[in-house]
Formats: sequence, C-alpha cells, structure tokens
Amino acid sequence: MEKSIVKIENLSHRYSSSWAIRDINLEISQYGIVGLLGSNGAGKSTTMNILCGSLNQTEGNVYINGINFRDDPMRAKMEIGFLPQNPPLYLDLTVDEYLEYCASLRDMSGQVRKDAVKEAKERCGIDHFSGRLIKNLSGGYRQRVGIAQAIVHRPNVLVLDEPTNGLDPNQIIEVRNLIKDIAKDRVVIFSSHILSEVQLLCRDIKMIENGRIVFEDTMEAFNNYIEPHSLLIHFNNMPDIAALETIEGIIRAEILTDRLVRLFFSGEAGIAETIVTKSVQNGWRLQEITLEKDSVEEIFKQLSQQ
Repeated sequence: MEKSIVKIENLSHRYSSSWAIRDINLEISQYGIVGLLGSNGAGKSTTMNILCGSLNQTEGNVYINGINFRDDPMRAKMEIGFLPQNPPLYLDLTVDEYLEYCASLRDMSGQVRKDAVKEAKERCGIDHFSGRLIKNLSGGYRQRVGIAQAIVHRPNVLVLDEPTNGLDPNQIIEVRNLIKDIAKDRVVIFSSHILSEVQLLCRDIKMIENGRIVFEDTMEAFNNYIEPHSLLIHFNNMPDIAALETIEGIIRAEILTDRLVRLFFSGEAGIAETIVTKSVQNGWRLQEITLEKDSVEEIFKQLSQQ
C-alpha cells in the first residue's frame, strides 16, 4: 500500500455557531496535480488554510508525510509550500532579496539557503531577473516569483490558490507549464474556479460543497458530470432533425422554434465549421451560432444535490 503524502481525517471547523466544514476525509498518495474545487462559501478556503497550518481546526487531523499537524506543526509546515490568491510579495525588494528572506523564514542559512534560492529561481525561470525589483516585473513573472517562494524550501506538498488569476492568455500558458513541471516530483493541490484550467492540469478532483466532500475521483470521472457541449443555431431554412443528427459529432438535436435549434455535440474540434459547410451545401442559410457550456456552478449544484 502506498504511503499517504496528504491525509485528512474527519476534519471539521466551526466559526462561532456554524460549521464551515464537516467530516472532511481525503487522501493523496501520488505526485501530480490534484484539483480542489468548491463554490464561494463551500468550505474550500477553510480546508486550505487548515492544510497549510494557518488555521487550527475544531476537530479532526491533518497528516503531511505521516506528520500530524497537532503533534508537530513545525515539521509538518516544512513539508508544505503555499501560494495564496494574492501572492505575498514585497514589491520594493529585488527577486534575490525577497527569496533570500523567504528562505530565512524557513530556517535556512548559509550555503544551503543560497543553493535553495538558486534552484528555485532556475526552476521558475526567473534567474535572469535576480537583481530586478519585483515591482518592475510583469504579472506573469511576479506569479513565478510567488511560486518560487513556495518551493524554495523543497516541500513535498505545494498548495496553489487561483495561481492564474488576473494573468493574460500567454502568461496563463507559461504558468500552467511551470506548474506541470513542478508537479513531477511533489503533490500540487490546485484551486481554481476556471473549469478549463482544472481540466487541463489536474489528474484527480476533490470537490467540497456545503462543507462536505461531494466528489472525489479522477478528472475523467469528473468529466462525466458535465453535460455535452451544445450549440444554439439560427437557420433561415430549418433542416430536419434527422439531417442534423447525421452530422459527425452531433449527439442529438432539439428544435426550439421554427428557426432556432440546440445541437448537443461530443466535443470534437471544428464542429462549427462542419455545420457551416453542411449549411452551405444544403441551403439551410445559417445565420448565427452560439456555444453553450455548463458552468462550474451548475456542476457544483448537480453534485451537491446527490
């Protein structure tokens, strides 16, 4: 049996008279990226704060590499790196000054600290910005500095809260690739409200809703809860349902009005271009296509009602 890297047992926390989370149980025993999902107020942030040691739970236990947070919080915290949604950066420090400071907070000194900072900079692709003030870096590179401070002490578990929030598309791709690389030799717990990010990055999913775990499985199993993508299409000459359902990739058609139809499809790339081509060939006179998708909130709702 594989050794648990992260293990949470019967975790509960109460604020005043109300329970934020109740009887949370989960276990992670393999390196890779695990998605932690939850709608606003679901208990996700409370769970993350307890996992990172910044909040003491009311009940239950958290183990990191077999170390119980209650018994030895200092040792347990040495196994964890954390990047909150708003990176804790000191903008008037250089990259080197900041990372040296973060390493010193982790009780690292001398050559060990210098080597750790150098390794973190190289891993995060910021070595060439060593002497630059953090306030003069772009958003994407600031995020890389934030990730570097979270891994400078070489933790086995890295917790990332909305790490691509506020970045432009190119920066998102760069940070996404960095996270994938870092996850090769540690557990990365990745929190995000962006479903596409979770689908692209995560191997497994843990979902918290109403303070409880409502889903815990692989990304593949999670995708089974997502309704097929659908297209709303306006035709001037409405074709028969049978003609639409013979198009490759179309699962079913639903006539809404004499000119509007909803087509459910299985996710094939280029489906819209295929429909445009068919429309031209058959004289359907297509006017408009709109892509519909289930939101993360809808998926939360489906799972919490089970």
